[in-house]
Amino acid sequence: MIRPAISTDLPALQDIEIAAGAPFRDIGMDTVADDPPFTLDELTEYLQLECIWVAVDADDAPVAYALVAVVDGAAHIEQVSVHPGHARQGLGALLLDEISSWAAVRGLPALTLTTFVDVPWNAPYYERLGFRPLPEDTLTPGLSRIRADEARHGLAAWPRVTMSRPVTAPVRTAATAPQPG
Repeated sequence: MIRPAISTDLPALQDIEIAAGAPFRDIGMDTVADDPPFTLDELTEYLQLECIWVAVDADDAPVAYALVAVVDGAAHIEQVSVHPGHARQGLGALLLDEISSWAAVRGLPALTLTTFVDVPWNAPYYERLGFRPLPEDTLTPGLSRIRADEARHGLAAWPRVTMSRPVTAPVRTAATAPQPG
């Protein structure tokens, strides 16, 4: 199930991000694997903006999460992390669909993200979910700033790409469906 995050979820999200980063070590991207997770203060900011969702297990414990920010009029995916023990279950896609519904309600036309070109669970995965690369010369000022920040943070050591997909109509979820009453 996908639901908005709550404050007690936040420490688990840090653990998820650390675990999700570990496979980067297997492909020689130790710097990425060693990158610290979002701080609790940073996660709290997303929580206060209602821009953080979790996928939970049967015990309502988070096993994946996603963060979004509005950048130049689009819903920019800041982070999608799935615990490796719950990978390949479609949780990332469900989180992205939830964000797409959130964006549609707000009249945002697109989802954007930045990711690694050659990592199988990055750009190739997002392409399967309908994202397409944006030419560098078409990036908005906000997306250009994000890419520059990533380069300063050392992420440009590996090929990166900015991607976009149109926002789809809202999907009815338990959280958005009319309640009897």
